[in-house]
Amino acid sequence: MSEQRSIDLPTGRLDLTVHDSAIALDDLLGFAARANAKRGFLFLSKVLGKHWPVKPSLMRAVHEQMAAGVPATEGPVVFIAMAETAIGLGQGVFEAWLRANPGRDALFIHTTRYHVGEVPIIEFAEAHSHAPRQFLHLPPEPRKNALLHSARTLVLVDDEASTGNTFLNLTDVCRKLNPGLERVHLATITNFMGPAATATLPDRFGLPVSMAAVLSGEYHFTPGELATEGAPAQRFDADADRGASGAFGRFGLDHALSVPPALVASLAARVQPGEKVLVLGTGEFMHASYLLGAALEERGLDVAVQSSTRSPILKWGAVSSALAFADNYGEGVTNFLYNVTPGQYQHVFICHETVPGPSLHQFAEVFNARLFHFLTETHVEEVSEIPVR
Repeated sequence: MSEQRSIDLPTGRLDLTVHDSAIALDDLLGFAARANAKRGFLFLSKVLGKHWPVKPSLMRAVHEQMAAGVPATEGPVVFIAMAETAIGLGQGVFEAWLRANPGRDALFIHTTRYHVGEVPIIEFAEAHSHAPRQFLHLPPEPRKNALLHSARTLVLVDDEASTGNTFLNLTDVCRKLNPGLERVHLATITNFMGPAATATLPDRFGLPVSMAAVLSGEYHFTPGELATEGAPAQRFDADADRGASGAFGRFGLDHALSVPPALVASLAARVQPGEKVLVLGTGEFMHASYLLGAALEERGLDVAVQSSTRSPILKWGAVSSALAFADNYGEGVTNFLYNVTPGQYQHVFICHETVPGPSLHQFAEVFNARLFHFLTETHVEEVSEIPVR
């Protein structure tokens, strides 16, 4: 049975129809307003771990459900997660798929808004985003590069589908790299394209396309008076080193990541019964915070996971609090943390890939947090403390 909802936002009116959902609408997402002339609203996910603190076990359940929706196929499979918001989601779906399909050849790679080293990149557009330029690095390691160029199935992961245009733009790029692609699967938390538009995907893509989402529906947005447009959310400089790493997904991964057991044990030992823990990712560096949070939760701790974001959202509706921080990638773009206030958690651990600088120290100071610099999967250094290996 379908569900209808109308939401009056400061930026307009959102009329929503839900046709099917494995999770109750209000448990899955909330509604927020954005200072964006292209799109004045946001479906704010409560299971993604980006704009809302989420238990890692709930995130894992969503990953497994989305991985189960990937059709059984033969040949190598490439999973691509969409920056910024869905990087952690895509990596979680990839790892859940690996657990269910041991021994299969597969590659995970995520798009990015940073250029790392001298590795070649290809570009495509995410038109409705505040930061529309997206890049995909070509894996420098021969085996991973071969997987990208020989895959028969392409799995594209995002938190939401509304038009399918970004998926189509990326698929066109991938088909130029790999003309042997036979099929595309779109994995999303929400599919708001509607049944008619979803049915046209194979014709638009020019090859078989399947789609699976936790929630399926459609919407209509009537713009109202827009809030003042925020500062630019992207200032790309191809020659600038932003401190982004190629070790965690930008250059491709063919295995599931983990966090050092010694780090997990050390952190867990300092948390007293009844204390709450928040593990924060930073910008595009999201999956390590999920893995660390999940490992702590498995030890019985009360843990939530979230990440900072460059997306400017108004304090309204599903956004009860909004904190602004300097960009730790040095791009000069304001970053934000939503729905978290200082003092709400007894322990806050911040995971980052960039060299620690004033912006990260200021971020940590607000929450009396501890900073953890992830140099590689097995080498994590706590800032100002003894490295954990």
